[in-house]
Parts: sequence; C-alpha cells; structure tokens
Amino acid sequence: MTIKCQTFEGFDPSRVPSPCFVVDEAAVEANLKLLQQLQQRSGAKVLAALKAFSCWQLGELTARYLSGSCASGLHEARLAREHYSGSDGSGEVHVYSAAYSEADMVALVELADHLVFNSFDQWRRFKPLIEQAQQHRPQLKVGLRINPEHSEGTVAIYDPCAPGSRLGIPLAAFSGQDLSGLSGLHFHTLCEQGFDALDRTLVAVERKFGHLLPQLEWINFGGGHWLTAPGYDLDGLVERIRDFSRRYDLQVYLEPGEAIAIHTGVLVGEVLDVAQTDRQHALLDVSATCHMPDTLEMPYRADIFTAGEADAKPHTYELGGPSCLAGDRIGQYSFDRPLRVGQRLLFDDMAHYTMVKTTTFNGVKLPAIAIWNSDTDELRVVREFGYQDFKTRLS
Repeated sequence: MTIKCQTFEGFDPSRVPSPCFVVDEAAVEANLKLLQQLQQRSGAKVLAALKAFSCWQLGELTARYLSGSCASGLHEARLAREHYSGSDGSGEVHVYSAAYSEADMVALVELADHLVFNSFDQWRRFKPLIEQAQQHRPQLKVGLRINPEHSEGTVAIYDPCAPGSRLGIPLAAFSGQDLSGLSGLHFHTLCEQGFDALDRTLVAVERKFGHLLPQLEWINFGGGHWLTAPGYDLDGLVERIRDFSRRYDLQVYLEPGEAIAIHTGVLVGEVLDVAQTDRQHALLDVSATCHMPDTLEMPYRADIFTAGEADAKPHTYELGGPSCLAGDRIGQYSFDRPLRVGQRLLFDDMAHYTMVKTTTFNGVKLPAIAIWNSDTDELRVVREFGYQDFKTRLS
C-alpha cells in the first residue's frame, strides 16, 4: 500500500483525542498553490467546492489563493460568504441546487454572485426576485445547469448524466425557451477523474450547446477534476481552457472539491476491543457508516498506515465500528503485530467527503477536528463534540 498523506509518516496519533480528523494545513496550502498557478496560466477562475471540504478554519487560507467558493444551498453559501470571501470580501460565491425553496432564495439573492438553476421553471419562478435584487446587487449573475447527456462516471451513484438523472437540463428542453437574463451555463460530469474525461465532455458540450455559447459571459466546468493528483495533465487542461475561452469569449470556472483536500488529512481511531468469532475482530471507535460513509456507498477500501491486505502480514483482523449496524464493517486488514486495546490507527486520506458527511447514528461520537502544520509541527484541536451535539439534532 502506498501512503497518500506522506506528511503524516511519523505523526504521533496520541497527540489528539480519538476519534479525530487531522488536517495538515501545509499540505492544503500546497494544493492551493498548485490551483492558483492553474488560474494564472489558464485564465480560469477556480472555486473551492464546499460540499467536499468545508473546514472553515482554513477558509481565509483558501481565499488567499482561489477566486471564491461554490455552495450547494443556503447554509454552505452563508459559510462561503462568512469565511471564504477573503479579508476584502472579494471572493465570489456561486450556488447551485437541484431545487430552491422561496425562503432560501430570498436569502441567497443577497449572498450569491452566481445563482445556477436546475430547471427553466425554477428560474422563471424566481426571476422577479432576482431582478429586484440585481437593482442593488448588479454583480448577481444567473445561469442554468445543463446535462450534456455524456457519462464519464464509473460509479452509478456519482454519475449525474446517467439515464433518468434529475441533475441538469438536456438540450431538448431548451427548445423555444427565452434565454434573456441568463449569463452562463454550468455542467458537472466528473468524479475523481483526469483531463481526458473533461476533454471528452467538452466535445459533447460543444456539439450540443455550442450554438448558445457566443451569447453568454461565462461557463462553469463543474467539479470532479483531480487537479492536484499525481499525473494529472495540467498542461493539456491549460491549453484546452485557453482555446475554449478564446473561441467563445467566455470566462471559464472550475469548482474542484477533492483537489483541495486530497492527500492532506487522516482519521485517527482507537481499538476498543479484540474479539474472536469465526475470525479475529478489532472493534474501533471509528465507524464506517457514521464517519466515512463513502466506504459503504461507493464503495471503496480505506487505507490504514502500516496495515496491509488480508493475510499480507502475520496478523489479520476484520475491523468494524461501534454501531449496531451489521454492515458497519471497515474491512479486513493485516498487521505486523497483534492489535491491542488502546492502540491508535491512522486512516489515510480522510479530509475530503468525510467531515462533511458524518452522522450521530446510534449516538456514535463525532470525531474531533484538529489542524496540524507539518512544516512547523504546530497542532491545535479546533473542535470536539459531545452529548449536546447529539441531543440538539433530535428535538
């Protein structure tokens, strides 16, 4: 197994409570610097997708390097405006939701710089409200999410262009529609993918929607771009953005989420019990269903520092969480030495799509959140959760 969060090699997990997400601020900044260079080279504007990583303690750092952030609804938009707009408030806030309530829209027209709609009906419904807000907020722009009907997703649950998708407007729905008042289009087709997948998507977008682009001001290429992953073809992306922007005279936006946080954080857990049934079990204070649900939804296997595949090392255990869910199983892992109660384990690459998706099912304790700087070794625990956090969600 190749460790992704290499800055955590040698990190002492006893320095933090358990369970605990630990994010390396220096590693996040390294990703942000790469994304800033992409902006400078391509002319695109890069936004932080808060749905993947919303550790707002690092919002000010993010705002130093990126052009703004994108939100999936009112609460994320408020967080974006409060913590990701920079000291001068210039960071853009873009919002897309599959559907908006009227109450949320009343607030959003005062927060957002771009509002993206998922249907013509919702846009028409809220157009008077938007036009009223634009009288005192002329920077408020409106766009539509399109569905280019071109799938690149390899996992059905994450494929927004699969047949029957509710996300985005297909070309056929544009027939006879009045587009006055719209300034841009948005699409999202990718999930943890490289430039080649985006390049193929752009071919489909231009083939179907190219006739609309000259009358617009901007286009958003969405998220799912693994821009900071090793081997990503940044040179190809830069050239493609420059060419696209030049031919259609459009401002291009990208909204990566994972690319900001990949290889930057771990989840610390502790062994609570070791038990024997038809196999060796190790019960942890870390839960698959409560703390890293994508391991069950996607699914994928979480990597653990110093652990190997089943039977690769002398001692193999089935790791499981503390909840009553029979399927709260993390998987089989092997270790050089027997696991012991109280031993700490480090789950690799756990900053993205983890903190934003945790639950308190069964009353399982939420992991604390710590920020560490691998350059200075400064460590601070910024949040711990307790009974009141569980109780106040329930009534």
